[in-house]
This record gives sequence, structure tokens and C-alpha cells, in this order.
Amino acid sequence: MIYVALLRGINVGGKTRVEMSRLKVLFEELGCKNISTYINSGNVIFSNERTPKELVPLIEEAILEEFGFPVRVVLRDRENIEKLCKEIPASWTNDTEQKTDVLFLWDEIDNKNILDRLRINPDIETARYIAGALVWNVGRENISRGGAIKIIGTDFYKHMTIRNINTVRKLNQLMS
Repeated sequence: MIYVALLRGINVGGKTRVEMSRLKVLFEELGCKNISTYINSGNVIFSNERTPKELVPLIEEAILEEFGFPVRVVLRDRENIEKLCKEIPASWTNDTEQKTDVLFLWDEIDNKNILDRLRINPDIETARYIAGALVWNVGRENISRGGAIKIIGTDFYKHMTIRNINTVRKLNQLMS
């Protein structure tokens, strides 16, 4: 099975620094194959026959031992990332005009009712639930006025990791 491990909150603000070369070795030691990392924000593509329920605790424990701080990890397989990319409109981009983010959800908050917890302003932004993720699109000029941005600092914000759509589309390419 081909997976991408999405690490939450690494290499931001200097507190949780993780070198990608060390991370790659860590995955090798866990028996993963065909390992590659993409950008410094904690995206590791690999193959392994174990299930996500088996792999996630192993990865989180190994990261804690290697780097000395806890990092939450969410795994998505190739089919999930491919489906996600197909369901997000091609016109939704991350560029000078608009911002599109994919908020990958941990199991404890992964359901379509998560949209009810957001205060989306339909005049300036759109949010969609796609199994395992929330997708948020807003014009750059309205980012600070949007409701989805206000999830930062909330309790359920701790149960997700965010990638922009360009990163997700590139991960899909690399996993294919």
C-alpha cells in the first residue's frame, strides 16, 4: 500500500524542527520502502503492508524517541489522495487570487457535521467536507474575514493538519 504520512506542526516557529533526512531514516527503520519526503512541512510518501491503525502509533512513537517531542501523524493512502484531488474543483487554487487549503482530519472529528462547527460566510468563502478532510476556498482579499480561518486555536483545530491545495496535488502526483 502506498501512503503519505502528514506530520502536524513540524518545522514551524523553530520549536519542532525535524530534518527530512533523519525522518527518512526513521521510516526505513520502521520497515517502510520507497520513501520520499516532499517539502519541509512533514510529508512522507512510502509503501508498507501494515494498516494505518498499526503504523500511526509506531511512527508517532519513533518520532518522539528520535526528536524528543510528540508529533501527531495522519496517514492517507493513494486512493484517498487521488479521490480528494478529483473532488476538489480544478479552479480552486492557491495563488495570488485565492487560497485553498485541505484540512486533514483525525478520526475523532472526521464526519460531515464538522461543517456545522464552522461559521462560513457564503458570500466570500466555500467549505466542503470530503471524507477525511475539509476543503476551504477563499479569495485572498477575504482571508481574514472568512469564518474558516477562525478555527485556529479552537479545540478541534488540534485534530487536523493543513496543506495547501498545490501541495496536495503534488503529493497525488508523487504517489501515482
